[in-house]
Amino acid sequence: MAELEARRADIHYDEIECKSALNPVKGMGFNWSLNPYVGCEHRCSFCYVRAYELRADRPHDDRYGRSIRVKTNVAQVLRCELARRSWKKETVVIGAATDPYQPAEGRFKLTRQCLEALRDFSNPAGIITRGPMIVRDIDVLTELAKRADLGVPSGGHRRVGRHAASAPGHPRAFHERARAPLARARAAVRAHVPRPPVPACCIHRAVNARGGAAPGAPPGA
Repeated sequence: MAELEARRADIHYDEIECKSALNPVKGMGFNWSLNPYVGCEHRCSFCYVRAYELRADRPHDDRYGRSIRVKTNVAQVLRCELARRSWKKETVVIGAATDPYQPAEGRFKLTRQCLEALRDFSNPAGIITRGPMIVRDIDVLTELAKRADLGVPSGGHRRVGRHAASAPGHPRAFHERARAPLARARAAVRAHVPRPPVPACCIHRAVNARGGAAPGAPPGA
């Protein structure tokens, strides 16, 4: 555990402002993605974003995930984009190129702010995450699910436990820690909504399938 904490201690957060929040996506089973952060502290070995970083000649090895860019204004920009007359309220998937509930979220709370924006505009959404921190936003998730379709991960992806490089504790222990909170969040959404949530596990499979990424840039990195 001491070795793990030392490895995570050198994470650098670079606060930036983004010009757009919504990113068009092709070949992923959904059309729009939203990523509050660039880079991911979980550093899962199977993540397709690492392959893209290799093609773009950026750090993809052990250096990947040590520098996280934080889009400080992403929620404000998202609200402006959702308010456009041309926006057709298509489903927005949060976390297609990063985990929206990685440790940075505990400090910056950008994912929560984006969920609040989606809730206020009654916009359908899906979430891709392996982070137990999702339980902190159950209140916003249930409010959003009352107004629009919402996909919440079930936590049943055992492959995560074998491949998460920097998750809290031993990788398999991380999987077990994440499983219960994800299931709790999904159950909370079900309890407050008459219709079942969109099965976000299908989104997980589309994103993390071997070779499943589109040949260009990842969805909204």
